[in-house]
Amino acid sequence: MPAPSATALLDWYDVHARRLPWRVSPEDRKLGILPDPYRIWLSEVMLQQTTVAAVKGYFLDFLERWPSLPALAAAPRDEVMAAWAGLGYYSRARNLKACAEAVARHHDGRFPDTLEGLAALPGIGPYTAAAIAAIAFDVPAAVVDGNVERVVARLFALETPLPDVKPEIRRLTATLTPQKRPGDFAQAMMDLGATICTPKRPACALCPWSESCLARQRGDAETLPRRKAKAERPTRYGISFVARRHDGAILVRRRPDKGLLGGMLEVPGSDWREGAAPEVAAPFQAGWKSVGEIEHTFTHFHLILSVKAADVGDRPPPDDCFWLDAAAVAGEALPTVMRKVVEAATGRSARRTRRSL
Repeated sequence: MPAPSATALLDWYDVHARRLPWRVSPEDRKLGILPDPYRIWLSEVMLQQTTVAAVKGYFLDFLERWPSLPALAAAPRDEVMAAWAGLGYYSRARNLKACAEAVARHHDGRFPDTLEGLAALPGIGPYTAAAIAAIAFDVPAAVVDGNVERVVARLFALETPLPDVKPEIRRLTATLTPQKRPGDFAQAMMDLGATICTPKRPACALCPWSESCLARQRGDAETLPRRKAKAERPTRYGISFVARRHDGAILVRRRPDKGLLGGMLEVPGSDWREGAAPEVAAPFQAGWKSVGEIEHTFTHFHLILSVKAADVGDRPPPDDCFWLDAAAVAGEALPTVMRKVVEAATGRSARRTRRSL
C-alpha cells in the first residue's frame, strides 16, 4: 500500500475545501491573503465540543460586536457572557475574555506565533495552540480534533480504543504533517473527516487516501476508532423558582465563577442532587404553583428540574438576586437549561435567534 501523501490530500483540499467564515480559502492563500489569528482563535474556542453549524451564527455575531481582539478585551465581561449564552461550556467564554485581556496587556494585542507562547495564554490548551500555530502562522504542528482522530485511526487501523489511543494518533499525525502548507493540511484533515471519512458510511471511494487506508482494505473502517464503553449517565434532580414581577421581569441571580455554568445567570433554586430534589425554601413567600418539569442533559449527568412559578407584583428582590427585564431575558446570559425553565413558567420563548449562513 502506498504511504499517505500530504500532496494528495492538499490537492483534494484545493478543490473541496469547505467555505467557513473564519477560513481563508486555498485560492485566497495563493493570492497572498493570510489568516487572521483573532478569527482563528475565536473559531477554535467556539468549536470546542460544538458543531460547525452551531458556531457559525455566534462567530458572526461576535465579529460584528467585537471585530478585533482589543475590542473584545475592552468589552464588559457580562456582555461577552451574554453573547455566548446558548453555546454551552461556559468556562470557554470566561477564558475567552481572560485570553483577550492577556494578549492585549502582554502582547500588544497580537497573538504569539509559537506553540509555547500560545499555550501560555489563558484557556489555550495543546490542541488550540497547535491549531492557531498551524492555521494562522504555518507552524508545522500536529492538529488533532475529533475528525482527525477518526481519519488517522482508520488510516492506520488502530485497535486501541479512545481515549488511550490519543498519544499514538498525535504521533502519527505529526509524521504526516508537511513543512509546507501545514495550516492548509490541518484544515484538509478536518474537512476529510467531516465530509468523507464520516462516523457512519464513510465515502471511501471519494477519499484521496483510499489506497493508503488500512481500515478500508480490511473493510472495517466504520468500526474505527474503537471506544471504551461509556459509564451510565446519572440523573440529578432539583427545583427552580420563577418569580415574575408585574411588568414581566424575571428574578435571577448569578452563579459562582467556578463550577458548572460558572458566571451565568439562573433563576433561584435548589442544588442538583441524585436521588430526589433537595428541600429548599422559596426565595420569598408567594403563591407558588407547580408548572411542570424540564429535562436537560449535560456531559456527565441528566437533569430534571421541577419548576414553580409565582406572580409577585412589585416587590424588591432578595439580596443575592435582581430583576431581569422581560425584554432582556432573551438577550442576557441565560444558559439553555435556564431558558427551558423560564419557558416552562411563562409559556413564551426565552430563546434568541441567530443569523445563519
